[in-house]
Amino acid sequence: MRWVLLAAIVARMIVACMIVFAPGVAAAEPPGATLFKRCSFCHDVGPDARNKAGPQLNGLDGRKAGSVAGFSYSAANKAAGFVFNEASFTAYIKDPKAKIPGTKKAFAGVASEDDAHALWDYLKPFGADGMSK
Repeated sequence: MRWVLLAAIVARMIVACMIVFAPGVAAAEPPGATLFKRCSFCHDVGPDARNKAGPQLNGLDGRKAGSVAGFSYSAANKAAGFVFNEASFTAYIKDPKAKIPGTKKAFAGVASEDDAHALWDYLKPFGADGMSK
C-alpha cells in the first residue's frame, strides 16, 4: 500500500513539474513587457542595455529628454527641455513627432492610453544601472 501511495505522489510531482517547466509555457508577462518587444528593435533596457537606433531606456523616470551619453540625438530632442515622468512619457509615446517636432524618431506612436501607461509601468522600475528599483 505504501508503494502505491508513494507512486501516486511521485506521479503528481512529475505532472506538476511538466506543467511548470513545459516548453513554450511561460508565466504571463505584464502587458508593458509584451508591448516593449515592439520597442526592443530600437531600444534596450536592463543591466546589459546599450544604445541602438534609439537610446537605452534605463533610468527613464526623472531623466531629461535627449540626455543619454553616447547617443546621437537630433537638435530638437536635445532642446526638448522636459523630464520624463508618467505624464510626459505617455504624452510623448502617443505621438513623438508632435511632442518633439523635428525629432528623428520614426515611430508613429502608441494609440492606446492603456498601452502608453503599460509601457511606462514596465520601464519606470529600471534604474540607471538597469536593475529594478
